[in-house]
Amino acid sequence: MLQVSLSDAEQILQDFQLPLPLLSLEELQRDDYDEAAREVRLILKATLSDGFAAVLRLKNEPDVSLALLEQQGRFATQLRQGGIPCPVQYQCSGSYAKAYSLHGYPLAVTVEEFVPGELCSVDGATAEQTGALLADTHNLSERLGCHVDNQVLFDPFAPNDLFTFSAFEAVEPALSGAGLALHRRIAAQYRAYMERLSPLRAEPRYAVQGDISNCNLYRLPNGALGLFDFNRCGDNNLFCDMAMQAVFESRLMDYPPDAGPEQERALLAAFLRGYQSRRPLAPQHRELLPYLFAVISAFWSSDIRWGPASLWQACQQRDFPAVLRWLTEIQARLDCLSWPL
Repeated sequence: MLQVSLSDAEQILQDFQLPLPLLSLEELQRDDYDEAAREVRLILKATLSDGFAAVLRLKNEPDVSLALLEQQGRFATQLRQGGIPCPVQYQCSGSYAKAYSLHGYPLAVTVEEFVPGELCSVDGATAEQTGALLADTHNLSERLGCHVDNQVLFDPFAPNDLFTFSAFEAVEPALSGAGLALHRRIAAQYRAYMERLSPLRAEPRYAVQGDISNCNLYRLPNGALGLFDFNRCGDNNLFCDMAMQAVFESRLMDYPPDAGPEQERALLAAFLRGYQSRRPLAPQHRELLPYLFAVISAFWSSDIRWGPASLWQACQQRDFPAVLRWLTEIQARLDCLSWPL
């Protein structure tokens, strides 16, 4: 397991021209993927003598290269220079990333400013602020022509972190009778919706932060929101990024303990309101938004594949009454086009 000493960290900080000495080193996140291949992600907080702190990100991951980290660091800097609150991305000899070999681990390393005020939960006001912040990043990325060559989490035309039609398709061989007929009807409706959404494929794609969430947002002393962690930064259709980030905000973040059952739609509406206050939706996008939301809701990944009572689990257990209930629910979600705009 990779262990970074104070002297290791001091050498990195010195390379990135940050002041020494180093007072302490704190582990913020560790992912030990494959010890034999030395694949790892390690994020450290380095506190320096003047009270200043920096974040060291050390990575050896198959899909992470120095070239990608360079693009991501440059994009984060472009956002910051354009007025978006983001941590400073430090450079080593003019580059945002540097290769190291530490204790047998080949690593790509970046260093950025540590920012306090990480958000712990999201309410309606914060959702509206987040929508406005995302719109500001989209406006700037489009205006500057920013690009990062990386796969994003929230592309509806590729495997993504919100919904899965492929897992829905995979249960068809286990079905028969009414269940099979309903499954095929749902699949046909999904394909019709995706055909309706297909013009989005031809629209320009620009760099996006890619993972706005409560763990990647922070609040400034003046109440504004900032964002950090450009690990999933890449190019996406800006409308698709907005729609899927909005759903993520309304469903998968931490919420106040007194949040009620109408919370999801309220947060979604607040996010969209904030976004449109800075970047109004084009008429063709307003028309497409309910169809994209319906697809995300109908084929929600945890309901289809990963949840303990998912459609896939019901098929595995040959609980066909549960399967039919799921198919009926999925059909109802596809038919629901009354999303808040």
